[in-house]
Formats: sequence, C-alpha cells, structure tokens
Amino acid sequence: MSVRIDIGGLRPEQVTAVPSALAELGMALHALSEPGHHFGLRDWAAGVTARLDPHLADRMCEADFLWRTTFSDLFLPCAGLPGDGTLPGRTLAGDLDLLDELSDEQFVDAALEFTCAQAYGSPGPGPLADAGLRRRALELAAARGPQQVRFSERLLADPPRIRAWLRQFLEDCDEVFFAQTWSRVGQGLAADARHKTELLRRKGLAEALGAVSPAVALDEAAARITVDKLGAGRTATADRGLLLVPTSLGWPHLMVLHRYGWRPVLHYPVRSPELAAPPSVEQLALRMTALSHPVRMRLCRSLARSACTTGELARGQGMTAPEISRHLAVLKKAGLLTTRRRGRYVLHQLDATAVARLGSDFLEGILR
Repeated sequence: MSVRIDIGGLRPEQVTAVPSALAELGMALHALSEPGHHFGLRDWAAGVTARLDPHLADRMCEADFLWRTTFSDLFLPCAGLPGDGTLPGRTLAGDLDLLDELSDEQFVDAALEFTCAQAYGSPGPGPLADAGLRRRALELAAARGPQQVRFSERLLADPPRIRAWLRQFLEDCDEVFFAQTWSRVGQGLAADARHKTELLRRKGLAEALGAVSPAVALDEAAARITVDKLGAGRTATADRGLLLVPTSLGWPHLMVLHRYGWRPVLHYPVRSPELAAPPSVEQLALRMTALSHPVRMRLCRSLARSACTTGELARGQGMTAPEISRHLAVLKKAGLLTTRRRGRYVLHQLDATAVARLGSDFLEGILR
C-alpha cells in the first residue's frame, strides 16, 4: 500500500520547501497527546504538561481528535487556498490568518476528517451541504466518544464559533508553551528547508525527495511520487505544485496531505531522536523485581491497553487506591510507567518500549 502523487507537468519552481509554525504546533499537540509515539520527546512533553493549567489541559482534550489519531489538514491551511503561490505564514499568527481564509465547508470537512464520513481523496459535497453525510458524521463521532459528538454537533451547527474557539486555543498554546519551543526548533527547520531548496536547484527533485525520507520515491518515467505507507491514497499536483514541510517534533510520522482539491504536501521529520541509553544493571534488577509480583503483572496488563487513573485501577482490581498507588510507585521507580496529567486527572500507562527491551515474551503475555 502507498500514497501516490501524480506530478505530470510539475515545473521545478512549483516545488517549495518551507517550515510552518502551525504545522509544528499541530505536531506538538500530537506529541503531548500521544507521548508513547515520541519517546525522544518524553522529557519535553513532561515539562510542558507540568506547566499547563487545568483549564488549558481540559480544552486540549476537547478536540484532541484533530491531532491525536489523525493529523488534521487544518494545520496546513495554505494547501487549501486557491493558486500555487500560497505558502505557510512566516509566523504562527500568519498561519492562523490563512486558516481564517478557508471556507466554512473546507474547515468543517477537514475538522471532521476523524469521522471518515466521506472518502478523503474524492470530490463531492461535505456534511454542511449533505444531510446524509451530517448524520453519518455524527454516527461515526458517537463511536469515538461523547466529546467527539459534542464537538461535531457544535461544529455543524455553528462553524464560525468553532473557528474562533480553535484560533483562541492555539494562540493560548503559543503563549503557554509553543512560542518557546518554536524559538528553539524554528531555525533548524528553516535551515533544513534551505538545504532541500538547494538540493532541488542543484540536483533535482529525486535527490531532494531522497533526502526527505527513504520511504519517498520518484518514478520519473511515470511522473509519479510514491510514499511507502500502510495507508492508500492518490492525488495530483496538477497546476498547484508540491510543498515540502519539515518538522522537528514529528518523528517517526511521515504525513502526506492528499485531500481532493488541496495542494499535495509532504510533512516530513528532519531527524530521528537519539536512542535511549541502555539501562544499568541496577535498573534492570529493579524492573525484573517490579514485574515479578502478580498484582503488578495484572496492572501492567491493564496499563498496556490504555492509560488509567489510580481510581480506575483500584476498582478494576478490587483493591484500595493506596494499595494501587504503592504498586504503581514500584513500577514507576523501575522506569516502566509514563504518567501525564489530563485536566484534573493523572493517567498512568505502561511504557511498552521499555518493557519490549526487556523481552518480547513478557510483552506478548500481558497483551495476549
């Protein structure tokens, strides 16, 4: 399976490498929502989470399906605007202004991508214009939880209100944590974009795409770019060009925007995080001891499947919260748990990467 981008008639000047503050903020929100996907960013995510006030954390949960399980195209609004000359803004404010330029139909379609209400790469009316698609979107949102239903209902009823809510939320994220992060990573992304631009100029598209990712290949004879992914899709540059957008926070994700009518975008990670250092013998002993207790093995089973609060674990195990807390403390000291705050709640989850490094038999056993 793969995503294919037909590039017949694509001119060299229509390929642009450029960073985007809004796209990077989207990846930051994803890394905060799914720290297990980004083990190289765990210290950063823990530091940001510790600084979040409960109100902002609750708002982050309210629409996290825009960046948690999918990466909404709303974070690359320049691709949805007419013509091939619209680039990401030089600042987050500039990108948010581009987001405001999307039509209500474009905004709603991209925001409801998580419902899979219509084929992503196909033309046709959206849920604002089609009552059947509206019903289907709400049905699919219901399968994902009450928060998604409430958000979808408000979005379909009053798109301008949700647009204003989202802009204010993103501006608040910028003030609380992202501006500092962008000041650290933005220059590196700009340097990578300049490097890709130089490769395009000196050595051509094939060389630049090879530097983007080994999963991206150019078939010049067929005038097609193929991105090796488990998902399938197809789009064309037509006369709109191609954008290469680097991300410092996105590894290991290689995103391909191939929405019908939008300019294709390759959103690629610029580097891999450093590999974790091997644990000491003392740390190994702590981990083996922690996993040897039958109660902690049962907790690992629960925490391997989803993040849980202490109260949820206590009810599930028929134990008191203090008893559960003592076992969690042992697992955490051994480096086998991740903990994050979600609004008023503290969620614990098994660090599957750390457990897998100990041995696949144990991991398979608790996931069986």
